[in-house]
Amino acid sequence: MALSTIMAYVNVDCSGDTCLGAAVDLAEQFDAKLIGISAASLSWSHYAQDLSPRLIKELNAGVTKRLAATEDRFRRATKRVRRVEWRSAIAEPTTYVLQQARASDVVVVGRDRDDLVSDPLLGHLDPGDLVMQVGRPVLVVPPNVDSIKLKSIMVAWKDTREARRAIHDALPLLRKVQDVIVVEVIEEESHRSASHNRLEDVVSWLDGHGIAAVARVFHFPEHKDPMEKLWEYGADFLIAGAYGHARLREWVFGGFTHDLLKRSPQCVFLAH
Repeated sequence: MALSTIMAYVNVDCSGDTCLGAAVDLAEQFDAKLIGISAASLSWSHYAQDLSPRLIKELNAGVTKRLAATEDRFRRATKRVRRVEWRSAIAEPTTYVLQQARASDVVVVGRDRDDLVSDPLLGHLDPGDLVMQVGRPVLVVPPNVDSIKLKSIMVAWKDTREARRAIHDALPLLRKVQDVIVVEVIEEESHRSASHNRLEDVVSWLDGHGIAAVARVFHFPEHKDPMEKLWEYGADFLIAGAYGHARLREWVFGGFTHDLLKRSPQCVFLAH
């Protein structure tokens, strides 16, 4: 098992571009094909009846020009990658990536900086919607990270199908790193023995795939936030299942998944 094709989303407004550095690093380390992808669509549906066909054509021409400039940024950033491809369309970004992700093993997206606001008229890729619907693992890259050093990985374990899917999808990455730690957080000290038994099964399974790992159980009462403790380990990135459900066309996340998407200072490899 290997990563043969990586897809990286490039925003037309330049936000989240640091993910390109991470995607290039992954492509080089796995000798993988790198597909750059972008999309934008003017959100005029509520006043479309007031726009002339000529104006709509001019506005679409502007979007096409911006997508071409986005491709130029992608081409410049990926000169050292042996195999690259570009895909773009005038379309709603999340919907377009969901369609095209069939061609990839993993989708790399950048998390926007809090002080940057995306152009609301061009649409915006929602990493949360992507993770929950795409059927592929998603690597979310924070704005302060522009490269991937495969030295250490932390697996945030929870005995669920999402965590099992995530660790299975991450096997190519886990085989590349030097240090793997599998962590489970418990709220009651009385749960430690059962948690340790679960983690030993996971560590044994990884060993069967040629991956050496260690297990750690963290006790954090319900009213405390375990995220900072996890980040203290300084792993290159974290692997986790994404937990949530759909409600009235909106994805509602548990606190842990929400924190990983919004707050993690490290890259997060998520699968649902």
